[in-house]
Amino acid sequence: MSDDTGLEAQIRFLREADRLKGVVRASPLIDGSRRENSAEHSWHLALYALVLGGRADPEVDVGRVIGMLLLHDIVEIDAGDAPIHGTVDPERQGALEAAAADRIFGLLPGAQGTELKALWLEFEEGASPDARFAKSLDRFQPLVQNVAAGGGTWSEGNVSREQVHARYGPQIEAGSPSLWDYAKRLVARHFG
Repeated sequence: MSDDTGLEAQIRFLREADRLKGVVRASPLIDGSRRENSAEHSWHLALYALVLGGRADPEVDVGRVIGMLLLHDIVEIDAGDAPIHGTVDPERQGALEAAAADRIFGLLPGAQGTELKALWLEFEEGASPDARFAKSLDRFQPLVQNVAAGGGTWSEGNVSREQVHARYGPQIEAGSPSLWDYAKRLVARHFG
């Protein structure tokens, strides 16, 4: 493969990734002016990792976590967003996301596509320390957003304190107990 062929494939992938900006999520921006899109969410999570990386276990590689977070929702280009408070069939959503990962990462030159898809899969499986921290941030950021937005999707969906603890808590705590301690205080204040 010539260098230009590889570059063309990379540019094709990056153009395709631009479509993530059009995937609207349920979560509002903190100012309540509109809902965030999945590209904004991914960027914000990468920033969370950069800023809050010291809250992870010492063996966590924050650079890898940032990579995971930039890629974790790219499959939503084809599969759409599956809101945490929605009613989505997890098997069907999983199949849609797997097919999307094959297609989207398949746009890249072979080895690079394989490497980035493996990073995406590692996030999905959530077994490594890096993935556990990345997944904790993927729950922590929307929790912070909802509290700051006066309830956001929680108010819209009549979500209770118990549901917040059940849906957010285990994942946040698995990646960063200190972030879960902080989140519990935010939730307690919000639900008063």
